[in-house]
Amino acid sequence: MIITAPKNETEKLAWLRLIRSENIGPITFYQLLRHYGSAENAIKAIPDLVQKVGSKRQIQLCSIKDATDEYARHQKNKIHLIARGEPNYPSLLAEIDDAPPLLSVMGHPHLLLKKSVGIVGARNASLHGRRLTQLFAKTLGEAGYVISSGLARGIDTSAHEASLDTGTIAVVAGGVDFVYPPENQVLYTKIVEMGAIISECPLGVNPQARHFPRRNRLISGISLGVVIVEAALKSGSLITADFALDQNREVFAIPGSPLDPRAHGTNALIKQGAHLVQNGEDVIEVLKQSTHHKVQESTNDYWKSVDTTSNESATDNEVNQAIEALKTLLSFTPNDIDEIMRSLDLPPKAILTALLALELAGRVVRHTGNKVSLTDDVLFNTA
Repeated sequence: MIITAPKNETEKLAWLRLIRSENIGPITFYQLLRHYGSAENAIKAIPDLVQKVGSKRQIQLCSIKDATDEYARHQKNKIHLIARGEPNYPSLLAEIDDAPPLLSVMGHPHLLLKKSVGIVGARNASLHGRRLTQLFAKTLGEAGYVISSGLARGIDTSAHEASLDTGTIAVVAGGVDFVYPPENQVLYTKIVEMGAIISECPLGVNPQARHFPRRNRLISGISLGVVIVEAALKSGSLITADFALDQNREVFAIPGSPLDPRAHGTNALIKQGAHLVQNGEDVIEVLKQSTHHKVQESTNDYWKSVDTTSNESATDNEVNQAIEALKTLLSFTPNDIDEIMRSLDLPPKAILTALLALELAGRVVRHTGNKVSLTDDVLFNTA
């Protein structure tokens, strides 16, 4: 089944309800759509599906009222709510497995359709790092690239400031209507007027620590490549670089002094094969020669290769067998779903349905790379 954008406001509200419901992230969202044919059908089926796991706890589904209220807030505040598959949805972002089903956009959504380069780095950036960021952003902007970053202190702030006139996209970890950090209020206002602010989070959400890695995957997801200016080891910027590699994007790193901890991460990236760049022209030259900006869909994702909407549905008995087998088979270490498929002598659809039920019940968590593992509820109690 090929997923298409909502055809009308009713379908978009159903999409909003589904993605705002408990234990449902982008990948699970798409699984449910492929499995049940529509968001509305999925919402109706979820309670019975969760019950197959044996949990007494009811999953919290987003109500029609809450979805309608959020939709109305978008319209009242002139915030665009763009669904994957709609004309203004970023084409590169749409090609990653966990692309947000819905994006909130303040400002000018047409910028999402232009070629973009991400620039990220340390919050405690040096003056030298900020100056380099401004030079890179200016050169890339004048060459026609929109600059994407995370509106954080330091390097992100410099990247946005230097690209306001040529086009900038701020990807935030909370709601697009929540200014963070607060000292960037003026910059935030300018970006709304001249650029775009995007997020997959509900409106009004205060950024939390767990939101930032997911924000980082969007910065790389909308970009042809990501420039890392200054980054310590184990920094958020390196997480962005990891996402870029997973998404088949180019990774650029500016070398720095080995005496400066803010250069340890960028220097490590160069040792690992990132492009060493000294100016914006270096980035442009690589992008002109790159063949990696056309991201191919995964061929080993069973939710894409198995026809989950065929008439040959799994029986309740097969699904129950799969649930019991997975309880034993899975552990805290992520396992590849393809390997799980090969190890169980059960119909693929039964295994996928069982995994979906366990995810919705909060017993299994999904990881990048088509992997799953147990959550803390390892004993599968029914409390």
